[in-house]
Amino acid sequence: MIIEVTEKDKRERVCREILRSLPDWFGNRESVEEYALGCRELPVWADTDSDKARGFTAFRPTSGCAGEIYVMGVSREHHRKGLGRELFWALYRYAKDEGFKFLTVKTVQMGCYPDYDRTNLFYQSLGFQELETFPTLWDEQNPCQVYIMEVK
Repeated sequence: MIIEVTEKDKRERVCREILRSLPDWFGNRESVEEYALGCRELPVWADTDSDKARGFTAFRPTSGCAGEIYVMGVSREHHRKGLGRELFWALYRYAKDEGFKFLTVKTVQMGCYPDYDRTNLFYQSLGFQELETFPTLWDEQNPCQVYIMEVK
Protein backbone atom coordinates (compact mmCIF):
# COMPACT_ATOMS: atom_id res chain seq x y z
CA MET A 1 0.00 0.00 0.00
CA ILE A 2 1.32 3.44 -0.96
CA ILE A 3 1.40 5.92 1.91
CA GLU A 4 2.71 9.44 2.30
CA VAL A 5 5.64 9.34 4.70
CA THR A 6 5.29 12.21 7.13
CA GLU A 7 8.17 11.62 9.56
CA LYS A 8 11.45 13.22 8.44
CA ASP A 9 13.64 10.46 9.88
CA LYS A 10 11.58 7.78 8.12
CA ARG A 11 11.73 9.66 4.79
CA GLU A 12 15.51 9.74 5.05
CA ARG A 13 15.76 6.09 6.14
CA VAL A 14 13.45 4.78 3.38
CA CYS A 15 15.37 6.70 0.72
CA ARG A 16 18.75 5.52 1.95
CA GLU A 17 17.58 1.90 2.33
CA ILE A 18 16.14 1.64 -1.17
CA LEU A 19 18.92 3.54 -2.97
CA ARG A 20 21.67 1.51 -1.29
CA SER A 21 19.94 -1.63 -2.56
CA LEU A 22 20.20 -0.34 -6.16
CA PRO A 23 23.93 0.12 -6.85
CA ASP A 24 23.47 -0.18 -10.63
CA TRP A 25 21.52 3.09 -10.53
CA PHE A 26 22.75 4.70 -7.31
CA GLY A 27 26.34 3.54 -6.88
CA ASN A 28 27.68 6.89 -5.72
CA ARG A 29 27.40 6.95 -1.90
CA GLU A 30 27.66 10.74 -1.78
CA SER A 31 24.65 11.04 -4.10
CA VAL A 32 22.69 8.56 -1.98
CA GLU A 33 23.37 10.64 1.12
CA GLU A 34 22.43 13.85 -0.69
CA TYR A 35 19.13 12.31 -1.81
CA ALA A 36 18.43 10.90 1.67
CA LEU A 37 19.00 14.25 3.36
CA GLY A 38 16.95 16.01 0.67
CA CYS A 39 14.02 13.66 1.26
CA ARG A 40 13.77 14.83 4.86
CA GLU A 41 12.23 18.09 3.66
CA LEU A 42 10.14 16.87 0.70
CA PRO A 43 6.86 15.04 0.20
CA VAL A 44 7.68 11.32 0.02
CA TRP A 45 5.48 8.31 -0.77
CA ALA A 46 6.48 4.75 -0.07
CA ASP A 47 5.21 1.21 -0.31
CA THR A 48 6.01 -0.56 2.91
CA ASP A 49 5.47 -4.06 4.26
CA SER A 50 5.95 -4.42 8.01
CA ASP A 51 7.90 -1.14 8.00
CA LYS A 52 10.30 -2.39 5.30
CA ALA A 53 10.14 -0.24 2.18
CA ARG A 54 9.73 -1.81 -1.24
CA GLY A 55 9.86 1.48 -3.13
CA PHE A 56 9.50 5.24 -2.75
CA THR A 57 9.40 8.53 -4.60
CA ALA A 58 9.90 12.17 -3.61
CA PHE A 59 8.56 15.39 -5.12
CA ARG A 60 10.51 18.65 -5.28
CA PRO A 61 9.01 21.94 -6.49
CA THR A 62 11.30 23.62 -9.02
CA SER A 63 9.18 26.72 -9.72
CA GLY A 64 5.70 28.01 -9.06
CA CYS A 65 4.30 25.91 -11.91
CA ALA A 66 6.64 22.92 -12.08
CA GLY A 67 8.04 20.21 -9.89
CA GLU A 68 10.21 17.18 -10.38
CA ILE A 69 10.46 13.59 -9.39
CA TYR A 70 13.40 14.35 -7.12
CA VAL A 71 14.23 10.68 -6.71
CA MET A 72 12.48 7.36 -7.14
CA GLY A 73 13.55 3.82 -6.39
CA VAL A 74 11.96 0.40 -6.30
CA SER A 75 13.77 -2.60 -4.83
CA ARG A 76 14.97 -4.89 -7.60
CA GLU A 77 12.74 -7.80 -6.53
CA HIS A 78 9.71 -5.57 -7.05
CA HIS A 79 10.66 -4.27 -10.51
CA ARG A 80 8.13 -4.81 -13.30
CA LYS A 81 5.23 -5.42 -10.91
CA GLY A 82 3.51 -2.03 -11.21
CA LEU A 83 4.91 -0.54 -8.01
CA GLY A 84 6.80 2.24 -9.78
CA ARG A 85 3.61 3.28 -11.57
CA GLU A 86 1.64 3.32 -8.31
CA LEU A 87 4.30 5.48 -6.68
CA PHE A 88 4.36 7.81 -9.66
CA TRP A 89 0.58 8.28 -9.64
CA ALA A 90 0.63 9.16 -5.93
CA LEU A 91 3.20 11.87 -6.69
CA TYR A 92 1.23 13.00 -9.77
CA ARG A 93 -2.01 13.38 -7.78
CA TYR A 94 -0.16 15.48 -5.23
CA ALA A 95 1.31 17.73 -7.95
CA LYS A 96 -2.12 18.13 -9.51
CA ASP A 97 -3.83 18.86 -6.18
CA GLU A 98 -1.16 21.46 -5.38
CA GLY A 99 -1.70 23.24 -8.71
CA PHE A 100 1.52 22.32 -10.51
CA LYS A 101 1.28 22.38 -14.31
CA PHE A 102 4.38 20.38 -15.23
CA LEU A 103 6.43 17.49 -13.90
CA THR A 104 10.01 16.82 -14.87
CA VAL A 105 12.46 14.04 -14.17
CA LYS A 106 16.18 13.68 -14.82
CA THR A 107 17.86 10.42 -15.73
CA VAL A 108 20.86 9.20 -17.71
CA GLN A 109 20.31 9.54 -21.45
CA MET A 110 19.12 6.52 -23.42
CA GLY A 111 21.90 4.44 -24.96
CA CYS A 112 24.44 4.76 -22.16
CA TYR A 113 23.52 1.82 -19.89
CA PRO A 114 20.90 -0.95 -20.25
CA ASP A 115 19.48 -0.33 -16.75
CA TYR A 116 18.98 3.34 -17.52
CA ASP A 117 17.48 2.48 -20.91
CA ARG A 118 14.76 0.62 -18.98
CA THR A 119 14.38 3.68 -16.74
CA ASN A 120 13.93 5.92 -19.80
CA LEU A 121 11.33 3.56 -21.24
CA PHE A 122 9.48 3.55 -17.92
CA TYR A 123 9.20 7.35 -17.87
CA GLN A 124 8.20 7.43 -21.53
CA SER A 125 5.48 4.83 -20.85
CA LEU A 126 4.04 7.20 -18.22
CA GLY A 127 3.76 9.96 -20.82
CA PHE A 128 6.97 11.89 -20.22
CA GLN A 129 8.59 13.44 -23.30
CA GLU A 130 12.19 14.40 -23.90
CA LEU A 131 12.77 18.06 -23.09
CA GLU A 132 16.53 18.54 -23.14
CA THR A 133 19.83 16.72 -22.68
CA PHE A 134 22.69 18.19 -20.67
CA PRO A 135 25.80 16.25 -21.78
CA THR A 136 28.00 17.30 -18.84
CA LEU A 137 25.61 18.25 -16.02
CA TRP A 138 26.69 15.19 -14.03
CA ASP A 139 29.73 14.08 -16.07
CA GLU A 140 30.58 12.98 -19.62
CA GLN A 141 29.84 9.29 -18.91
CA ASN A 142 26.36 10.18 -17.58
CA PRO A 143 24.62 12.70 -19.86
CA CYS A 144 21.53 14.04 -18.11
CA GLN A 145 18.25 13.53 -19.96
CA VAL A 146 15.41 15.77 -18.79
CA TYR A 147 11.85 14.61 -19.42
CA ILE A 148 8.69 16.69 -19.02
CA MET A 149 4.99 15.97 -18.64
CA GLU A 150 1.99 18.25 -18.47
CA VAL A 151 -0.11 17.79 -15.34
CA LYS A 152 -3.76 17.71 -16.45
